[in-house]
Amino acid sequence: MDKKYGVQKTNEEWQKQLSREEYYVLRQKGTERPFTGEYNLHFENGDYHCKACNAKLFESNHKFESGCGWPSFDQAVEGAIEYIRDTSHGMIRTETLCANCGSHLGHVFNDGPRETTGQRYCINSVSIGFDPKD
Repeated sequence: MDKKYGVQKTNEEWQKQLSREEYYVLRQKGTERPFTGEYNLHFENGDYHCKACNAKLFESNHKFESGCGWPSFDQAVEGAIEYIRDTSHGMIRTETLCANCGSHLGHVFNDGPRETTGQRYCINSVSIGFDPKD
């Protein structure tokens, strides 16, 4: 049985709304190539939201440069992320999904900045949008 999210759409509806790459990452659990994403080295003040449903996921004051090739955050907005055990590709990881629509965002690891949370949310740029703040 599929989990019910606040935003529910058919695959056909998602395909009409999202670009081919967005659909691949957000709905098919793909990943973009490292060091290619729009938000990898983006450090403006604002909020990052889910590209599929516009739910707020991360705040810019929690973004940092990890050198991994994808946007990295040390903390998510409370309640915005669903965590799933991922055993694909011969690894044990924690997948991150948008808690509002179930879209794949990336993974979270325990190798982030020790002086803050110790977590590194490794997020695909194509799965998020940005809302600047003054």
